[in-house]
Amino acid sequence: MLKGKHILIGVTGGIAAYKTATIIRLLVKDGAVVKVLMTSHAKEFITPLTLATLSKNSVLTGFYDPENGDWNSHVDMGLWADLYLIAPATANSIAKMANGIADNLLLTTYLSVRCPVFVAPSMDMDMLNHPATIINIETLKAFGNSILEPSSGELASGLTGKGRMAEPEEIVKEIKNFFTKKKSYKPLKGKHLLINAGPTREPLDPVRFISNFSSGKMGIALADAAAEYGADVELVLGPVSVTPGNSSVKIINVTTAESMAAECISRFHGCDIAILSAAVADFTPDKVKGEKIKKDVNGLLLRLKPTTDIAATLGKIKKPSQILAGFALETDNEIENAKEKLFRKNLDVIVLNSLKESGAGFGHDTNKITIIDRYNIIDKFELKSKEEAAKDILNKIVSMIH
Repeated sequence: MLKGKHILIGVTGGIAAYKTATIIRLLVKDGAVVKVLMTSHAKEFITPLTLATLSKNSVLTGFYDPENGDWNSHVDMGLWADLYLIAPATANSIAKMANGIADNLLLTTYLSVRCPVFVAPSMDMDMLNHPATIINIETLKAFGNSILEPSSGELASGLTGKGRMAEPEEIVKEIKNFFTKKKSYKPLKGKHLLINAGPTREPLDPVRFISNFSSGKMGIALADAAAEYGADVELVLGPVSVTPGNSSVKIINVTTAESMAAECISRFHGCDIAILSAAVADFTPDKVKGEKIKKDVNGLLLRLKPTTDIAATLGKIKKPSQILAGFALETDNEIENAKEKLFRKNLDVIVLNSLKESGAGFGHDTNKITIIDRYNIIDKFELKSKEEAAKDILNKIVSMIH
């Protein structure tokens, strides 16, 4: 159930930190990838070595490694996580979280994460019942954080009452329930998406054509993810060797840039969202020979003419209620060129790929993207599978809708 899920755990300085070891063990056993952040006080209750051994990942405790100066980026950790669990969460840390105080790596990461946050309070019953703590916990709830209610029992102080951190098995159960419910998350239900993908082929003669190295994998991942999000998806697909895994995706096969343009333009008026991920040829031969071109020792001179600019054409006829997303593949001045394309073609959002990034671009199963919108909000993502990158793109579009 948790296979491949990225779960970040923050450990603050409370006696219940010993329970966190069991939480980590259970999550890893269920297939989750776990990374741990600790405050300096947490190290007084359980060692980083213990949690590193159980999580199979290095434990981070500070902003940088004093031995070599390596920086521990709270932003990267926040982007990596599918869920951030803070367990135990002391009254002190809860107060800082509620008031935006960021004086350690755990808290700066809390302010950076975009994923759901689960908080497991642990403290003496009088601290839990203090009006300040009550207000702080209510504030975290208002932020959208999930509070894992502490249980009643014998406390470290010797008193008996509510304040014990929830048991590891209960915490892991809540995390599993969250991801189970997430599978039924349909934020694009009722929306009609138009996606184009893959390369185009521009014929020279009956046996030769001009094309590019696009595999269509990014667009197909977008189509599958959009269908998973509940959308009605039409995929205008160039000549590729892979197809969507979701049978509900309607595929319209095309070959040339003009046939792709015709299908996209004719279907655009009926869609809510269009995502243009295809690698469409910018030029096509001025004339196509009816017979095979013979080899000539003097070489071959080709005259090319521009193809229809699909993004620019759709940008001109786009209604205010529609969202139009495009892609930019750049080799230099990436951000500047992507922004210029965004506004010139009247896009709402653009996804930037750089050919300089190893493992990104044509033919790979992974991608490293940067998303830019019309408000100059720039979201940079780490290298990840194209399936995960597709969800990052769709999540951006969902946030624009809602």
